Amino acid sequence: MIDFGFDKLAVIGAVALIVVGPERLPRVARTVGTLLGKAQRYVAEVKAEVNRSIELEELQKMKGQFEAAARDVGQSVQQEIHATQQSLNQTWSEAASFEGAHHTPLPPRYKHPGKRWRIKRSAMPLWYKQQQGVRRNVQSGAARVARFRPAGQSRLSRSTDRP
Repeated sequence: MIDFGFDKLAVIGAVALIVVGPERLPRVARTVGTLLGKAQRYVAEVKAEVNRSIELEELQKMKGQFEAAARDVGQSVQQEIHATQQSLNQTWSEAASFEGAHHTPLPPRYKHPGKRWRIKRSAMPLWYKQQQGVRRNVQSGAARVARFRPAGQSRLSRSTDRP
């Protein structure tokens, strides 16, 4: 950048005072300051854009590295799965040949009983309980007494009859 010292600024100010004149110098100085501010903002925006593009390139490089690493891990996992599957198949075939030679049957497979455990089942059907008069709902003792009390007699009238 251009380096301005105090002496150079003083010379530029004196020349501007002579050329522009003292009446228009403040307006010209304001306009020059505004233009310099816009130029600085433009330079800052360009710098920020360059920095963003550099960061974007770095991120793309990192993305490529991560993708390559993920592919390598995926391939190694596939190789391990394939090797394990081959060893399992080999062991299975050896066990099958051993079973065929010794005629030992495999135990039967487990079969789920198929019961619905969450549904409550009663030993006595509901229609039978109704026919026989079996109570289905539990009542407290006070509720039963109130239910079977004669119609004309209430609790308050009984308490007032006492001496």
